[in-house]
Amino acid sequence: MLELELQQYLLNEYPQENARCEWKEFKNLKNSFCGDEKDDVISYVSAIANMEGGHLVIGVHDKTLDIIGTDSYNYDRQKAVLRLTERCVNLSTEGLDVEEFITDDTNKKVWVIHIPKHRPKLPVYAHNKAWQRIEDSLVELTQERLNAILEENSPVFDWSAEIVDNATLDDLDGKALAKARNEYKAVHPRLADEVDEWDDMELLDRAGVAIKSKLTRAAILLLGKETAVHLISPAVATITWVLIDDHDEKIDYEHFHTPFILTVNEALSKIRNLNQRILPGGTLFPDIVKQYDDYSIREVLHNCIAHQDYTMQERITMVEDPNSVTFANGGYFLPGTVRNAIEQNGPQKFYRNYALCQGMVNFNMIDTIGRGIRKVFTEQQKRFFPMPDYKIDQARKEVTVKIYGKLINEKYYRLLKANPNLSLNDCIALDMVQKHDAIDKETATRLRKLHLIEGRYPKLYLSEYVAKTANNDELKTEYIRNRSFNDMHFKEMIISYLKSFGGATRGELNQLLQSKLSDVLTDEQKIRKISNLLSALKKEGIIELTNGKKWILVKV
Repeated sequence: MLELELQQYLLNEYPQENARCEWKEFKNLKNSFCGDEKDDVISYVSAIANMEGGHLVIGVHDKTLDIIGTDSYNYDRQKAVLRLTERCVNLSTEGLDVEEFITDDTNKKVWVIHIPKHRPKLPVYAHNKAWQRIEDSLVELTQERLNAILEENSPVFDWSAEIVDNATLDDLDGKALAKARNEYKAVHPRLADEVDEWDDMELLDRAGVAIKSKLTRAAILLLGKETAVHLISPAVATITWVLIDDHDEKIDYEHFHTPFILTVNEALSKIRNLNQRILPGGTLFPDIVKQYDDYSIREVLHNCIAHQDYTMQERITMVEDPNSVTFANGGYFLPGTVRNAIEQNGPQKFYRNYALCQGMVNFNMIDTIGRGIRKVFTEQQKRFFPMPDYKIDQARKEVTVKIYGKLINEKYYRLLKANPNLSLNDCIALDMVQKHDAIDKETATRLRKLHLIEGRYPKLYLSEYVAKTANNDELKTEYIRNRSFNDMHFKEMIISYLKSFGGATRGELNQLLQSKLSDVLTDEQKIRKISNLLSALKKEGIIELTNGKKWILVKV
């Protein structure tokens, strides 16, 4: 086919760019196949698939359809299809094809990628984001379009609801059954007397983990003996706790198996939930709080169990280090983004393991009103602790949640404590600033007006001036008093040291005080703080610097 003939053919078949068709130059597929997000082949494939499917024409001018040609590098059609399915999560192979044209007269190559529509309830992701085309631009999938995809009707496979044909009540743990019965009564108090009259199988039928007196995989996960796990093979029903030290060295670990209704408590008990003594604003009277909120770590682990993709044959993990616990489970994050999960009102519309979730609801392990993730955030807000970090890797099909058990920056703690009425969204934005993550200009402007942050956009940092942000005179007075007590405490340390040893060099005083000052200060800030304390004592006539460069007490 000659170049002119090919151009005429393309104009007839793909006459205009729209949501179903895109023209792109992409002169070199080595750099363009999987390059910068929103500007490479896989991003456009995601965007077209997330509408009704369509075509991506490569090697043509994106305004005129003039043929430019593309260098397909070492991709052939088969390799290209394979790479697309690897890089575009949820992309169906049915209808996915690459059509190649090479002009006879100019030897220019043009590819037409034929892209199928997304599968029901499954957006297509590229670079861990779902895309769509709006006019001439690619944007992240809008909430409206995401909702439309998730609400599509389709036969949904529920792995957890499958009957385990050769499973009997003998495969279930007696203590687990007893706990399940008690928890069912706690969830349904009006049925408490009636529940006592049910036999075990009726209880399981009512709870949704048995169907017509046949046990499901959900029943084995929640109530099955450890020896019964082979009944759901090759699925892995294991929670692994790992303890690592400050150097990321593994120092302990333990595996926990079914029945999950019991072993969840055993797994959580491994987490060291120590008391934290925090000196907000330098007060001598510390706040004493636990490292972790019990509800939060339990909710996150229960969510891992409920939403794990057991077909991936992976463990659920809890990795504990001195400052945090990170939970991980396999599977796509069905709400799409954490913000969707936080802002949604009402229950989630689609569950991976509906039978398992129903059982966990009826056994008082989770709820289905969509508040779990939001409540984890609000509990951290109430404690003035850093917000959880959700890492959603749609390509690897993994969700990790990091719960902080120590402060990152003491200023954040003080700012939240002085501003108890901040919205959750503002707290999340403030948390992003302390973690050096980007926030949008509108949010930055709002936080700056509240005196919560300083600096020029995008280089922002938490405000030093907590007193400015206090809601009343009492809080302002408390802040000033606490700071004064803090300075007085360190001055007394200096005076006591000079009395004991007759004098001290600046280096000796640095060594004395640096380890006592707040860990949130940098070394430079600590040195400056010590300088200010010495200057204040000198101005007060309490100490002086000798010619030998030693600080001594003034003789009176």
